[in-house]
Amino acid sequence: MEIRQQVEDFLSGAPHAVVGASLDRSKYGNKVLRCYLQHARSVHVVHPSERAIEGVSCVASIAELPEGVHGLSLITPPAITERAVAAALAKGIRRFWMQPGAESAAAISAARAAGASVIAGGPCLLVSLGYRE
Repeated sequence: MEIRQQVEDFLSGAPHAVVGASLDRSKYGNKVLRCYLQHARSVHVVHPSERAIEGVSCVASIAELPEGVHGLSLITPPAITERAVAAALAKGIRRFWMQPGAESAAAISAARAAGASVIAGGPCLLVSLGYRE
């Protein structure tokens, strides 16, 4: 599947979940979350210690996400990305968008070996979906 098709597939469903969201509005994790919200998309936040970010309640782990999450946006260091992908695959999530800097060759290989779609080393969600400060 071409990257354009992967982006369309990723964005075609809902809800999405963000791993790596931050309270700091200058951080990309916060901007990705706000981008989903700006486009009135259903989104969940996974954060181990925050209760809410940008008004969205957080769950502490991927395992606590509700069933049916369409795709996972990762804005995390590569080592965290690897653990998040493993947890998401166990949860049944099969679409991943690793934002620039979150990519991990091991996570990409594991996800693809499981038949998942991975966007990595390509476009940023903020550009593809359209983000305004």
